[in-house]
Amino acid sequence: MCGIVGYIGLKQVYPIVINGLKRLEYRGYDSAGIAIVNGDTHVFKKQGKVNDLVQFTENDNVTGIIGMGHTRWATHGEPNDINAHPHRSMNNYFTLIHNGIIENYSGLKKKLEANGYEFKSETDTEVLVNLIEYYYLKGSVSGELAVRLALSKVIGAYGIVVACTKEPDQLIAARKGSPLVIGIGNDEYFIASDATPIIEHTKSVIYLNNDNVAILKRNELVLKTLDDIELTPKIQEIQMDLGEIEKNGYDHFMLKEIFEQPKSIKDTFRGRLSSDLKNIRLGGLLDVMDKIENARRIIIIGCGTSWHAGLVGEYLFEEYARIPVEVEYASEFRYRNPVIYDDDVVIAISQSGETADTLAAIGLAKEQKATVLGICNVVGSSIPRETHAGVYTHAGPEIGVASTKAFTAQVTVLAMMALKLSHKRKTITDEKYHQLIQELNNIPAKIEETLKFNEEYKRIASLYKDATNFLYLGRGYFFPVALEGALKLKEISYIHAEGYPAAEMKHGPIALIDSNMPVVVIATKDRSYEKIVSNIQEVKARSGIVIAVVTTGDTIIRNMADHVLEVPETESSLAALLTVIPLQLLSYHIAVMRGCNVDQPRNLAKSVTVE
Repeated sequence: MCGIVGYIGLKQVYPIVINGLKRLEYRGYDSAGIAIVNGDTHVFKKQGKVNDLVQFTENDNVTGIIGMGHTRWATHGEPNDINAHPHRSMNNYFTLIHNGIIENYSGLKKKLEANGYEFKSETDTEVLVNLIEYYYLKGSVSGELAVRLALSKVIGAYGIVVACTKEPDQLIAARKGSPLVIGIGNDEYFIASDATPIIEHTKSVIYLNNDNVAILKRNELVLKTLDDIELTPKIQEIQMDLGEIEKNGYDHFMLKEIFEQPKSIKDTFRGRLSSDLKNIRLGGLLDVMDKIENARRIIIIGCGTSWHAGLVGEYLFEEYARIPVEVEYASEFRYRNPVIYDDDVVIAISQSGETADTLAAIGLAKEQKATVLGICNVVGSSIPRETHAGVYTHAGPEIGVASTKAFTAQVTVLAMMALKLSHKRKTITDEKYHQLIQELNNIPAKIEETLKFNEEYKRIASLYKDATNFLYLGRGYFFPVALEGALKLKEISYIHAEGYPAAEMKHGPIALIDSNMPVVVIATKDRSYEKIVSNIQEVKARSGIVIAVVTTGDTIIRNMADHVLEVPETESSLAALLTVIPLQLLSYHIAVMRGCNVDQPRNLAKSVTVE
């Protein structure tokens, strides 16, 4: 969740760390801080965003060539100056920044208090930095050994960077559960939670694995395990460009990412759809295709938007491949002792590849000998490394906290998987297989057409920006779209919204409908079209306001609804890729008109690396 940046080299650390924190601010923006090693360690931290920290330090001496910075998403302790990172140990020997949660911090804190330690903050991080100092002073050991001894006592997740005042020419980084990447320059190293702060400095990186400890000096890197076994670093190349993480003229990253969806979907199926559009090749699944083909069932796990994509996947796999599918919240799956067979296939979906609950669910499924696949957007992240096989989405960096292009890229991958599997199992004809591939290939152009109506979505948003509740309805493939549309509105505009299967409206939600209730209905033409028309009539009979997403040229619903949002005609099984676009833009414009920070909505962070 939190954002970490560190640097050791020959350049001034302050601009490197501050710019890095700005790139990582989507991971947390409750408070920010920086520590600079220059003779002593100088710590500056401030509640608020990174720009508040910049203003706070504008008259201070921030020179130095070693340092670290942190932008926080609060877990233990409210957002304020004291709880902000970095944290220093009681005797100022160690300074530390931390992403994650120390679950046994309370017991460790009591032990330290019994040994005379006092605490200033409410954080678990201050407990960890004092525990490191405790071992350092108790055993007269090196800073590195003190870090490893302390971490051996910790239960929980962490990505940390540590500086020791008595060893001022090095930084120590360690990871368990919370991601860390090290960038390699010329006589310099960079540390970050992900690659976005690093790409303007170097393309060469090392992704730390769990229980890795890195000892960094200006011209030396030593990588070892928590148990002091030295490792050979695996250097990889970052597959992104600086322009991908800039706004490029858009007012917000979210708007840019909505408009990038034709490209991100095309990039996701590029090289995977044959040139004659008659076959799908998913190289990441070649070694496990027989297991998928013969699976007893498929279990899809995810959180938030990824869970919604998984629901679309359920309909795709069951309709075409005729394999039973269950879709599970990763956070529930991991704790409820689920029944998992060794011939099950588990598909884990995550934009970041670092979602803590999803990673834990993967571990559980692997323990039960299931085949575990990953659908992920971030090369080098934990989920691709922890799963048996998988498919990258190639959506490009997604900076806006509310996911948009990741959803459509995930649905694209699920569609390709379902179609490939269906063809292998001979549950669809060659003709249908080729037709669906052709239509998937047409989706980017149809999204381009949908995006042309942005001003109309903006006009409708202006009419309902002050609403207090929204209801979203859909049937079949459009029920997950209703859930996703409601989630987007909640996330960025703070308006209460619920997504429901349209047929379930009569079983409770209809009681909410009145002349003040906007009801968004996904109502493009498919086999349930007549049923959704009836649902719209039920809403209108109760004076509800209907905003309908319809197929271009629809006249029946146009004459019933208060507003229509048209999308081109497509296969109903692929229509989620189109119908979600107007809902994303409607939410975006409502949030902007309400003065909300759409890229950094309150209380949220992009990558949920803690439970």
